[in-house]
Amino acid sequence: MTQMPAVPSVFARSPRRPSLALAVSALIAVTLTACGTEETNAAASPSKAAEAVDAQHTEASVAADQQAAFLAMLNRVARSCPSGGPSAKTLPTDDPATEAIEAPLAPSGPEADLDARDWCASTLHEERITQALWYLEDPTPAKVRKILNGLGYIDERIHDLRQSGAVTRFFLDLRVKGGRLCLDGSAAGEETIVDACVAPETGQFRPSERM
Repeated sequence: MTQMPAVPSVFARSPRRPSLALAVSALIAVTLTACGTEETNAAASPSKAAEAVDAQHTEASVAADQQAAFLAMLNRVARSCPSGGPSAKTLPTDDPATEAIEAPLAPSGPEADLDARDWCASTLHEERITQALWYLEDPTPAKVRKILNGLGYIDERIHDLRQSGAVTRFFLDLRVKGGRLCLDGSAAGEETIVDACVAPETGQFRPSERM
């Protein structure tokens, strides 16, 4: 019997099909990965937004607490001072038998523009800050800021803190309720000096505009 020659199968695999299959599989994988990433980002977005809101709320709360503590400190320092007025002719005393005593010195120069409460408070702030800085060795801006913060003066009210040689200069904005009190300080150990100055009633505090 004569053997018939083999007929090539019409179903023989094409050498290009494996590459095509791999390409399709890769495309599907990339698409699924992209979809998963979008779903993950979409799911994470509300959480990140909530975290951002919480962070802002926390910062605002901390700032409010610091401001409240600062105002409370100002009230404590000036609790023995008169309530205000155009001049500072008298100072109160803790002696109930004496309503007021004559101030040792009347304000002059720029300090004459301070009301009675600010002028009285200025001497108290000058004394407490000078005492705190008197024995400070190597008064760098960082050390001076730390001491001022410890006394209750917040960063928002500390201005132009800078070092020049062995001296660190700073200004404090102590304006409140229409007052004009500011302080001009130089930390230099036993040569520390803190003086009262007068700032505009309103607006941003600028050392160059003080009196």
